[in-house]
Amino acid sequence: MSRRPFSPRRFVRIAREALAGVPATLRERVSNVEIVVEEWASAQALAEQGLSSRYDLLGLYEGTPLTERDSRYNMVAPDRITLYRGALEAMCESGEEMEREVRRTVLHELAHHFGLSDDELAALEGEGEGRSG
Repeated sequence: MSRRPFSPRRFVRIAREALAGVPATLRERVSNVEIVVEEWASAQALAEQGLSSRYDLLGLYEGTPLTERDSRYNMVAPDRITLYRGALEAMCESGEEMEREVRRTVLHELAHHFGLSDDELAALEGEGEGRSG
């Protein structure tokens, strides 16, 4: 591909714009989350997700979902939404597609912050596309 790779700064800007685009009622509930960009997922991260190829993991949420927080949740490091730039760049052929996938990945990982599992997300995505499942 002849396109120029996105810088980590641009990834973070797009991710922040994705957060800003979340409806206010949900955005107000986002708490103690940071967005970081890494080139590729580590072997450990891939193994923990049951994946073997570094091309298969676009993003990862690490932290305590809102649904699991209680009165003991204080003075903790921020939850992390990690975007894997290498995997995202490898799957996208244009800047527009890259922006769309970064936003999609941030929203997917943000859903984990709200306590949704991958299975629940797949069911919701299926409903949104007119499929049942």
